[in-house]
Amino acid sequence: MKTIVFAAGGTGGHLYPAVALAREFFRQDPDTRMLFVGTERGIESKVLAHEGYELAMIAAQPVMGRGLLKAAGALLSLPRGLWQSVALLRTRRASFVLGVGGYTSPPVLVAAKLLGLPRAILEPNAYPGMANKALGPIADLVFVAYREAAGHFPATKVRVTGMPVRRGFEEPSEEDTADTVARRTLLVFGGSQGARAINDAMVAALPQWAAMRDQVVIVHQTGEADHARVREAYQAAGVQAEVVPFLFEMPKTLRSADLVVSRAGAMTLAELTVCGKPAILIPLPHAIYQHQAHNARVLADAGGAVVLPQQELTGERLAQEVSALLREPERLQAMAGRSRGMGRPDATQAIVGECLALMKRKARGDRQ
Repeated sequence: MKTIVFAAGGTGGHLYPAVALAREFFRQDPDTRMLFVGTERGIESKVLAHEGYELAMIAAQPVMGRGLLKAAGALLSLPRGLWQSVALLRTRRASFVLGVGGYTSPPVLVAAKLLGLPRAILEPNAYPGMANKALGPIADLVFVAYREAAGHFPATKVRVTGMPVRRGFEEPSEEDTADTVARRTLLVFGGSQGARAINDAMVAALPQWAAMRDQVVIVHQTGEADHARVREAYQAAGVQAEVVPFLFEMPKTLRSADLVVSRAGAMTLAELTVCGKPAILIPLPHAIYQHQAHNARVLADAGGAVVLPQQELTGERLAQEVSALLREPERLQAMAGRSRGMGRPDATQAIVGECLALMKRKARGDRQ
């Protein structure tokens, strides 16, 4: 029996690609166990409990963007995390290790290298993060979602596959086949933990949403921290909307949307393009390396999205952008087609196929 270990956690952008891959590993070989490695800091305990996967904890902390003292503390925790990872991989008899970036990946991938286990990393962004760039030389394979990221890794290891998404995003729904609807569905979310700037803009635009009640149905994921405040603001303004802290059934919700307002994380863009959804993208302005801005520009240049920088984000401006697109159904349809043209629905299957082939080569003692 194979045991596949995923070093993934912190945010949905790191976690959900690994969940998609875990499902595909099991689909291709039901005699496979899955183990996720994360920390107490991220959303992994909540999400993986819902998904039914086992989670093991190690000591790991983010290094970048935290200030000198916290960064030093994070670096000092690396030896402990590495020791825990080595013990975990040995105890669980790991067959393969896959890292999806973030601060959980380095100790687990280095431990896999020390133990001689086959290993790979997935780079979800158009511009790679520090963890994956550091791990590239010790990985057997490097899967990249965007061709723009390939040049940052050893060419012989790179596979341009696109981003793995859960199969639910590819399934048709009744909403997908409807020719006309009385009102359009606007889906708003700021990533797995929400985005206060987007929430604030939606609240500031409440008078405009009230005026558009005959045109749009709003589904708004706020994140846990902002949920009560935003829900009460909608209620006070008399605007009906589905306001929730987290969307576990994102595939179904996204497939039913006509327009999306969101951040530009790699997972979000992969899901948008597989579903073929037009979007107004508001990149996280303080992201290290500006990776969300790079991601958003790729989709906007393809014609599948409009980019609205956060420094220009107001309630009035957001309402103007949304209403302008909803008034032009032909433009929305064209954007949807261009978004779908960027999608890689085969990414999950391709990555798992490459990983299984690598495991077989390693088992035979072949060189890559």
